[in-house]
Amino acid sequence: MKATVFTRCLVAAVSLSTFGLKFAAAGTTAPGDYPVKPVPFTAVHLNDLFWAPRIETNRVTTIPYAFKQCELSGRMDNFERAAAVLRGENIVNRRPPGFPFDDTDPYKVLEGASYALAVQPDAKLSAYVDRLIALIASAQEPDGYLYTTRTINPQHPHAWAGTNRWVNDPEASHELYNAGHLFEAAAAHYQATGKTNLLHVALKEADLLCQTFGPATNQLHLWPGHEIVEMGLAKLFRATGDRRYLDLAKYFIDVRGPGGNDYNQSRIKPVDQVEVVGHAVRAAYLYSGMADVAALTGDQTYIGAIDTLWENCVGKKLYITGGIGARPDGEAFGRNCELPNLTAYNETCAAVGNDYWNERLFLLHGDAKYVDVLERTLYNGLLSGVSLEGTTFFYPNPLESDGSHARSPWFGCACCPGNITRFLPSVPGYFYAHQGDTIFVNLYAAGVADIPLDDFRAVKLTQETRYPWDGKVKIIVAPGKKSRFTIAIRIPCWARNEAVPGDLYKFLDAANEPVTLKVNGVAVPLKLDKGYASLQRSWKSGDAIELKLPMPVRRVVANENVRADRGRVALQRGPIVFCAEWPDNPNGKVRNLLLPDDQPLTAEFDPALLNGVETIHGKAFAVSRQADGKLVKTEQDFRAIPYFAWANRGRGEMAVWLADSEDGTRMP
Repeated sequence: MKATVFTRCLVAAVSLSTFGLKFAAAGTTAPGDYPVKPVPFTAVHLNDLFWAPRIETNRVTTIPYAFKQCELSGRMDNFERAAAVLRGENIVNRRPPGFPFDDTDPYKVLEGASYALAVQPDAKLSAYVDRLIALIASAQEPDGYLYTTRTINPQHPHAWAGTNRWVNDPEASHELYNAGHLFEAAAAHYQATGKTNLLHVALKEADLLCQTFGPATNQLHLWPGHEIVEMGLAKLFRATGDRRYLDLAKYFIDVRGPGGNDYNQSRIKPVDQVEVVGHAVRAAYLYSGMADVAALTGDQTYIGAIDTLWENCVGKKLYITGGIGARPDGEAFGRNCELPNLTAYNETCAAVGNDYWNERLFLLHGDAKYVDVLERTLYNGLLSGVSLEGTTFFYPNPLESDGSHARSPWFGCACCPGNITRFLPSVPGYFYAHQGDTIFVNLYAAGVADIPLDDFRAVKLTQETRYPWDGKVKIIVAPGKKSRFTIAIRIPCWARNEAVPGDLYKFLDAANEPVTLKVNGVAVPLKLDKGYASLQRSWKSGDAIELKLPMPVRRVVANENVRADRGRVALQRGPIVFCAEWPDNPNGKVRNLLLPDDQPLTAEFDPALLNGVETIHGKAFAVSRQADGKLVKTEQDFRAIPYFAWANRGRGEMAVWLADSEDGTRMP
């Protein structure tokens, strides 16, 4: 495969929850699927000034760039070499891949290419995808095993792979992790094109897994060291109806612990865990897989466990940006309220996993608090993972920098760019959902959505807004014919004087201006249920909903148990968290700034800065220490930018949390 072929690909991705599958009947919680149905991204067309340009940049720049990097780094060549060995050729290069999970990057890109074919038919791309699938199939061993590092050199595979198949997977081999991404790509390709060529490859390996793993004495009783195969198996079950795949997904969860380790969430059985621990990406994938299995089987024990884990995560281990995973060591969660800023890890993949998890919990419970966390992560800790031009990336996403952080064009372990390229095109799929005769409006951006209700009615919703820069939202309702149903409008927690669900963060002052909601110009009372204002009426074409979410600049303080943030404040406006960065402040210094609580702050949109962003302005004090130890404060102009946009203008200092008293001042 030539790199130039990849650079010409026009692709799109899809949310993990938007596969157009069968759902439970309205209002039921019986086993079979999620009670709430997501509206697929293909039915939501954004034309706003925030997400639409980013999705287009991802389509025309980031995804082709990622394809090219996969080619240049030899990831496609691994399949070529494995296929040559299976053909009996004596290949010269038997060196194992850089990482045993390098196979997953082509799988992720193939998933995106599949959805490109669903959105825009392309005969050349379709032929190319078929050739790529044929290449992957040629690297699959006769019994279904597909893991290029072992096939290339069975006697001396990657050092992490172990001597025999599977036995080292709980520790390092990533064989099941690779299989999980293959299954996800295959489900996506099948749903997008109706073709079964990649699905056949996936089912062949899935059948091998069903034969190899399970409770029988002649089967292996091992858990996946890096979770995601559980989610992939659930998708194969949805695609085929073969119960073995769902049973195996549940087995891989139930077989974990006791006796493993916190790093991969296997020291304690998942249903008994009460604290999020270990590698943050693995944890988020595990909890997402548990939500899938819970919905598909009706297992209430699973639901209770993931609800408890969510409470711990949001109440003790969530960054103000929505990032998770405090420690670089092990890319892991820290202790409760251990949330350092300069050394914060917050892997981009963990932010993606956090949104997958919160989306699934919303679909289970229909509660806006999960969308509150999803939105916070989406606009801040996830979006920060890719540069504005779309060709450099963050692996960790710290909340403070001494100038040593910079975005990278690629990584040896390239999981984060791949996840970004898959996730961004799926963003429209998180905006709306429905259950019975209720439509949930979860996120806000200008665009049009076609929403089917369970009784075969269809409703078109058109949003007009400048969100997230402006809190005014107008929604034009157009049912096929005059009809009675409910539109549930999410009122974000930040608009209800609640920084996040729980008490980990709070606003320093209450907002004075209330949220207002009107239908056809007539005010309606805000009666909230699970964070939604439900508008039940007989709707006709042209009816208009007007929502006003006030967006003053808010100061956020952390719970006193978060030692890193004592005596400090963060700035938020609407869903956006802001930071001070070196180019916008005198002398390129921001880590020594003092921003008193009584200092007035204003917001202003700057169309020429960072592709157009809201900025926060005011006065602050630069604090320095004299030789005699006395603090000296010098007043200066202050400007803050959205956190997601930092590190697009070179290396330099950055800080999200700023001192609001001399006790909180740090002078590097």
